[in-house]
Amino acid sequence: MFITDFELYLRTACKCGYNTTAKFMQFFKRIIIIARNNGILVNDPFANYKIRLEKVDRGYLTEDEIKIILKKKMVSERLEHVRDLFIFACFTGLAYIDVAGLTQDNIRKSFDGNLWIMTKRQKTNTDVNVPLLDIPKMILKKYKGKLPNGKILPIISNQKLNAYLKEIADVCGIKKNLTFHLARHTFATTTTLSKGVPIETVSKMLGHTNIETTQIYARISNSKIGSDMQGLDKKFVGIEKIYKEVAM
Repeated sequence: MFITDFELYLRTACKCGYNTTAKFMQFFKRIIIIARNNGILVNDPFANYKIRLEKVDRGYLTEDEIKIILKKKMVSERLEHVRDLFIFACFTGLAYIDVAGLTQDNIRKSFDGNLWIMTKRQKTNTDVNVPLLDIPKMILKKYKGKLPNGKILPIISNQKLNAYLKEIADVCGIKKNLTFHLARHTFATTTTLSKGVPIETVSKMLGHTNIETTQIYARISNSKIGSDMQGLDKKFVGIEKIYKEVAM
C-alpha cells in the first residue's frame, strides 16, 4: 500500500509525469533491494508492483528543417553561437556534456588520414570516435583561436542553450520541441541512417553499448524506405510475367 500511495503522491502532489514517476520508483526500488540485502527488510514491497515506462517519440529534424536553420540569419551573436552548437551536434551525434568537454586534443587524424573526434562519453565512459564531416569542420574553423580556456566551441549552460533553441525554433517556424538532445536523434536518423549508414555503425558512433538503445534514437524515415525499396520491382520480373499471363 505504501508503494502505491507513494506513486500517487508523486503523480499528484509533486505533479510528476508518467515516466518521471516511473524513474523515481526505479530509484526507490534500488534502495529497497539494498535494504533487503542488508537484512533491514524481510519482504519485498515491490513484489506485486510493476514499473512500466511509456514509449516516447522524441522526434528529429528533417534535412529540410536543418537547411532552414542553417539559412536563417540570426539576429544576435548569442543565437548564432547556439545555432552553431546545435548543428555541430546534428552532424557529430555528441551529447551536450561531451560537446562541452571537447578540446583540441580530441580532434585527431585517424588511420585514414582524416580528422576524427576521439573522446569518451561522460555518461558511460565508453569510447566515441566520429569522423568529422565538412559542416562540423567549418564550425570548428570558425571559432579556432577565438575562445578562452582551450575551448573549441562557444559553450554555454545546457539550460540557457535549450531556452535559446526555443527562440531559434520560433524564428525559423519550426513547430517541434527544439532541444539540444534532439540533435543527437537527428544525427542518428537524418544524418546517418537515412543516408545508408548501417545501424551498427551509428550505434558505435553514439557510444551505445547495445543496438536496442540506438533503435530508440534512430527512426526509419519514409525517404529511407523509398530509397531502400527503389528498384525492387526489377527483381520480380519473372513473377510479374506469370501474373500477367494468368490475368489475361
